[in-house]
Amino acid sequence: MNLKKHLFILLLFVANICLSQTYNTQKGVEFSIKLIVEGKENGQRINNADVYVGGNFFRYSQIYGHYIIKAKVGDELRVSHPDFETVYYTIKSDEEIKILVEGYIENAKYSSKRKIISKVTDFYMLHIDSAKFYKEKNIEKSLSFIEKALKGKQPRERNASTYKLLGDIYLYWKQYDLAVNNYKLSIQINKEKIIKFSLAKTLFLKGDLAAAETVFKALEKERLNYYDKIIVFEGLADIYFKNKSYNKAILNYNNALTIAKENVVTPKITDLNSKIAEVYAAQGKVVKATERYKNSLNLAQKENVKRALKEEEKVADFFNSNSRFDEEIKLRKESLKKTELSLNPKKNIKNDPDSITSQKINYKIGKAYIQKEAYKEAIPFLKKSIKDADVKKDIIIQKDATRRLSEVYASVGEYDKALKSYQEYVDLVDKLYIRKEQEIQQVKRFSKKISDNQNRIASLEKDKELAQSKISLAYIDQRLSEESNQRQRLIIYSLIGGFLLMCLLAYFMFRNIKQQKLANNLLALKSMRSQMNPHFIFNALNSVNSFIAVNDERNANRYLSEFSVLMRSVLENSDEDFISLSKEVSLLELYTKLEHNRFKEKFEYSIFVDENINLKQFSIPPMLLQPYIENAIWHGLRYKKEKGFLEIAITKKDEETVKITIKDDGIGRKKSQEIKTNNQLKQKSKGMSTIQNRIAILNDMYKERIVVKVSDVNANQEGTVVELLLKKK
Repeated sequence: MNLKKHLFILLLFVANICLSQTYNTQKGVEFSIKLIVEGKENGQRINNADVYVGGNFFRYSQIYGHYIIKAKVGDELRVSHPDFETVYYTIKSDEEIKILVEGYIENAKYSSKRKIISKVTDFYMLHIDSAKFYKEKNIEKSLSFIEKALKGKQPRERNASTYKLLGDIYLYWKQYDLAVNNYKLSIQINKEKIIKFSLAKTLFLKGDLAAAETVFKALEKERLNYYDKIIVFEGLADIYFKNKSYNKAILNYNNALTIAKENVVTPKITDLNSKIAEVYAAQGKVVKATERYKNSLNLAQKENVKRALKEEEKVADFFNSNSRFDEEIKLRKESLKKTELSLNPKKNIKNDPDSITSQKINYKIGKAYIQKEAYKEAIPFLKKSIKDADVKKDIIIQKDATRRLSEVYASVGEYDKALKSYQEYVDLVDKLYIRKEQEIQQVKRFSKKISDNQNRIASLEKDKELAQSKISLAYIDQRLSEESNQRQRLIIYSLIGGFLLMCLLAYFMFRNIKQQKLANNLLALKSMRSQMNPHFIFNALNSVNSFIAVNDERNANRYLSEFSVLMRSVLENSDEDFISLSKEVSLLELYTKLEHNRFKEKFEYSIFVDENINLKQFSIPPMLLQPYIENAIWHGLRYKKEKGFLEIAITKKDEETVKITIKDDGIGRKKSQEIKTNNQLKQKSKGMSTIQNRIAILNDMYKERIVVKVSDVNANQEGTVVELLLKKK
């Protein structure tokens, strides 16, 4: 009993695992996956690779000792690193993934020919990791580590990765020209898709729309996963929207949206609905824009607060542009609640022009009340905006809100407050002017520092003059090796081509021989049919002659009439290799009837056809069975003293085969041979030998469709039975 109980529990456990696995591998369901990246030769874990899934970056977990990624079935995993070729992998389930990298040795020193010299201290990856760490914090430090990483001779994969990272740093700090130059330099070394995507994005931000469109269209022709296709369509649509080609923009946004829905890429579904709404709004299609904004708003609220605030801000601006102030105010108040719950108002954060803050929302609510001339309702929101802006050092919003407040006080007749607010506004303008001057000076110093860093980075390879020349000279050995390999490949391809040509020639020769053999077989069959027809006619005329010899004119006329019908049918089928079995049965019935009329006193006969057989589905060479029946009558039954019996039966052996039996109780083959005259022995019968040759040729041509077996009925060698197996056509 306990054993049964344990087995039942085990089965439930296994079933639960299977159901869990089934659920996790459903399309659109996101799950966590353990990812291990390690060297194949030494099993060493790699913890500084760049791991991306669906546009999201995942870091190595020092606690767990592996990467933890979130993905869905069908997502493409990309693992890249300066020291090995990028690995792509399609997610199939939530099982652990292990990526084995060949030739990876940590802290290895490399030569220009990509050969490991020795395992010594190599600071390259330390410099790269430091550059990534300071990327969004301190551009000077980040660039200084890039400069160190580029010193010395490094493999081409490392240089490509370094220039790509340098482009990423400049892109973050909005130095688009420098970012474009470094991305192009990286692509010259390594034409990876990820770098091309970064280049296209940067060209768009730079405003070079034609160049960005060219890169996106080139990417469209490459082998892309579904997420990359979404990015390409979205990028092209952004360009067309910027160029006011609205129909093209809508088409490409919808293409991206279709792929995003099919693969349940929720963030992109939200973004694309929002962007389509923007296009409709630009076209003046307010109803369609409202519908799309409604979709994007619902989707954004299901994601997270930050995304919801961003979308609510966009929709509220849309309401404002269409003078739908009540809807705008209602939506901004909802945003204000989210902002107050999610952010610490006392925290002094860095001002970002694109960030959604309480001071901005309060200011825009106040502005909307002013636009609908509800001045008193605007005052508390403008005051709150000024207060929050002062705490968070957002002088721009503080200035604008103060000016608006002054105008509101003037509109409601509170001129003292209006004057005071205006004076505060003037003071804020002076402060802002001073700050702008300081910012301009900072930007100048910032630009100079960046320029100095870039010049130092460029001077590292000064000996090679231009970047392209630098790369060409650094890898000249590799080019020579590639040229040598190309020549070797050319020789190998030539040998393979010669071999294939010989195979083709042999094939044509074989086909010609086969066709010639077929032609010979067809000619032989035609010749045999031409032999069968005179043989049959000769025997039939002998039968007519026998009637005439005994002055039986009536039977002779009847026999000739029936014989002419038989001959017409025989001649009609004389050019065919096969006729339907139903036609052959009709011919046999007519022939047997004719022979029975002549030898009534010698035999009786019966013809049985199984009703379950569809005779039209089977085909048989014409006049194949007639010689066997003729032999049974002329050489078996005719010499028997008492009256004999001929039995013809067609029965079903299986679904593909019928069995044809011709059975007589005559004197048998041995006795028939003994009583033949000397003259008959000299004139060798052509009928049976011809029919055997026909069967042999037909079986050779049609793969053993006909099998014939001739045997004695009785042990004393009397009687003969012919069994013929016929397969379906």
